[in-house]
Formats: sequence, structure tokens, C-alpha cells
Amino acid sequence: MADTTVKIDDTTRDRLKALADSAGMSMKDYLAQVAAEKEQERLQDTATAAFRRAISAPGIIDRFDADFGGLPSVTKHEPPRAA
Repeated sequence: MADTTVKIDDTTRDRLKALADSAGMSMKDYLAQVAAEKEQERLQDTATAAFRRAISAPGIIDRFDADFGGLPSVTKHEPPRAA
């Protein structure tokens, strides 16, 4: 795949470079990772919106409960204590 140049201001370049350095990555690899993460976030947002539309349909939650016994009960966990 061919490389290209993107024009950004010095401040943004420096911020991206610092982030890449802290991740132990080249800026090229870091930006590729950020792009992939942002794409995944967008896909998750789309899936979440579709799920919310689906469960908001009348009777869906009742049918889920009938088919699968409802959601599991929430168990309260005690916070860890110092020894």
C-alpha cells in the first residue's frame, strides 16, 4: 500500500507523535490503530442503536423473558478488604 501525506498543524502532529511514542509505535502504525479503533467504535454504535430499536418494539422484552427466563439477577459483590 502506498504512503501519503496528510497536512496537520504542528501541535496536532506533536500530540500524535507523543501518543505514538508512549505506545511504542511509529506514528504510521499508531494512526492505523486509531483508525481501526474508531471504525470499530462506529460499528458498535450502529449495532447498539439497532439493538435498542429492536428491544423497544412492543412485546419483545416479554417474549425474551418467556423464552429465556428473563435477565439474571444481579449479585451484590462485597468490596475487597485489606488483610
